[in-house]
Amino acid sequence: MKKIDIYILKKLLSTFVFVVVVLVTIICAIDYTDKNDNFMRYDISGDLILQYYYSFAPYFASLLTPITAFIATVLVTSKLAAQTELIAILSSGVSFRRLMRPFFVAASLIGLMSFYLNGYVIPDGNKFRVDFELNYIKKPYHNSDRNIHIKIAPNDYLYLNRYTTRTNIGHVVTLERFENYEMIEKITARRLLWDTALHSWRLDHWQKRTLMDDHEIVEEGESLDTLLNVRPTDFENQDKLETTLTMSELQDHIDLQLSRGADDVMVYRIERYIRYMQPFTVVILCFIALIVSARKSRRGTGFQIALGFMIAFSFVILFVFAQALAAAGSFHPMLAIWMPNIFFSGVGILMYNTIPR
Repeated sequence: MKKIDIYILKKLLSTFVFVVVVLVTIICAIDYTDKNDNFMRYDISGDLILQYYYSFAPYFASLLTPITAFIATVLVTSKLAAQTELIAILSSGVSFRRLMRPFFVAASLIGLMSFYLNGYVIPDGNKFRVDFELNYIKKPYHNSDRNIHIKIAPNDYLYLNRYTTRTNIGHVVTLERFENYEMIEKITARRLLWDTALHSWRLDHWQKRTLMDDHEIVEEGESLDTLLNVRPTDFENQDKLETTLTMSELQDHIDLQLSRGADDVMVYRIERYIRYMQPFTVVILCFIALIVSARKSRRGTGFQIALGFMIAFSFVILFVFAQALAAAGSFHPMLAIWMPNIFFSGVGILMYNTIPR
């Protein structure tokens, strides 16, 4: 790399860090103001609050990475253009395509860093953050739902009248197995208990009915150990669970849900698609930001920054819309999640070929 590449790269990365620090500091200050009543109500220590924001800040920094990278590129490029540094570089014989190299390197570094942090570092911090919010910000969670239905295998269903998370006991239990849309086996029991020593479930006062073609077999007993493809954690609060899983944990959870035939697997697939999509989003938005800001404008740097914010805001709207389509099943989830990248890639190519630089 030449000196000019290193010069631009340093400016981009330092500005990116500055923008991230400023935005995350503002967000943390607003969040603290909003949650201060909860902190006082539960008399939470300062150390615990600091630990919460140590995990809160990286989460939001990662969430805003494409936008902050876009803003940093606009700031750096518009300043270079305003001070005629870009004109001097291009006048020396450097092509615009060659000028893009340090911007592409910086965007790639930010994107790769974001992917690694999103996939393997931040989820561990999110475990504490989500648990803290469930305990102190939101109302404490106790599973008091009635008539709980869980699909534990492609053809097996578990029904509970109610389940108590504090004791890991389910009441009025029914296990049903189907084959070709016909029930072939049904087990009923008064209670379902989790054995912490054996890591298995026990049915109390159970009855098993096996349905044959022309008759049925009935068995009964006081206690029956059984292996079910479900754990006590499945009855706990699953809110934002996908954000607490590393890439390997996320894939294991998807495989587990698929083995159960569960219907909520789409949430975790969407999370995985987003994590793979984000590094490319950073590169695409930085490419657009460079094109938007590379030309010296008579309206000044402020206009270019405002235009950059409008484009970033448009991307956020399209991304939220695409995520909603993916969750609703209206489109294939991978296509829906990648739709903003595909659309803005086309916008970037169009701008590159039409806008004077």
